Amino acid sequence: MTEHPMVSIDGVRKLYGIYTALNDVSLDILPGEFFSLLGPSGCGKTTLLRAIAGFETPSAGDIRIDGRSVISEPPNRRPTNMVFQNYAIFPHLNVEQNVAYGLRRLKLGNAEENRRVHLALEQVRLGHMGKRRAHELSGGQRQRVALARALVLKPKVLLLDEPLSALDKNLREEMQVELRSLQKEVGITFVLVTHDQYEAMALSDRIAVMFEGQVAQVAAAKDIYQRPRTRMVAHFLGGMNFLNGRITGRTFDRISVDVERLGMLTLRHPEEHASSGSTVTVGIRPEKLQVLSDRQNADFEITGHLLGRTYFGQSTQMSVGVDGLQQPLSVLSSKSDINEFPIGSTIRLGYDPEDMAVLIDDRRSTRQ
Repeated sequence: MTEHPMVSIDGVRKLYGIYTALNDVSLDILPGEFFSLLGPSGCGKTTLLRAIAGFETPSAGDIRIDGRSVISEPPNRRPTNMVFQNYAIFPHLNVEQNVAYGLRRLKLGNAEENRRVHLALEQVRLGHMGKRRAHELSGGQRQRVALARALVLKPKVLLLDEPLSALDKNLREEMQVELRSLQKEVGITFVLVTHDQYEAMALSDRIAVMFEGQVAQVAAAKDIYQRPRTRMVAHFLGGMNFLNGRITGRTFDRISVDVERLGMLTLRHPEEHASSGSTVTVGIRPEKLQVLSDRQNADFEITGHLLGRTYFGQSTQMSVGVDGLQQPLSVLSSKSDINEFPIGSTIRLGYDPEDMAVLIDDRRSTRQ
């Protein structure tokens, strides 16, 4: 039996006058899943999160949480809680009082209220800071207080609106690890909004990539990176080299593609139907192109010339020009000796057709 969704979004549209913020969005989020809504500014991801929370009313469609429609219910009647980007910590209350604030309306009694506050603070590693005031907390500690205040109400779904965006890089990476660990510990469904591709991939079980109010692709983090559905998705989730191709034949799970400068390759079957003769885009990630030494050979190679490079410490980004290609190939390598290659030198690149993705430019919404 298929597990029923914790959150089901069915044909949701949101109009602001003539502007369409959400355009027929449909997707399912499973119980206990860490799910991310990823996309550029203005793509509709925050509007969708606020619609789940009840802060926005869809113009059409339905939203169900744990099988029950909540489309007509206000935020305080929904089994959700939300952590905002600015944390919204009350400055006149200490940590314990901030966390307990939402419990007051439940009239649990002092003992039960104190127990739940203490548990929530222990979950976010702030059990020793209950008496501290807001101005005595660091950015990371304020973020933890906001998480504890949301978790103490035991929501079925925790909604996170870019909660790490105000933190510096090192603290942000630390909090990503803690947030993922916390989600596994409490076992509830997390829905995160972010524009940071690496954050989404580090945290998520699955990711929905959004553009212009629509869902372009929903998949596991690894699949969405290695097998993007469209050129837009591929480009947004890190660098990718794009080549033009034409389908010349197909079998059950493979297609033959005549790829510019590479010739005839047998590649994985794309998700969408594409008939023989169709033009497609073939993509390969920069790290999947291997710089070959004079002593190395590969079954599949292409030769070009080094146009430029940028050293990043653990890796080097190279720009390799290939005769007949309009755009240079981007190559990412961790080999230290490639920094000794002079500009203009000949570069041989090895590749594996299994690392190539056939991209269909189709941005229709899907339910996955």
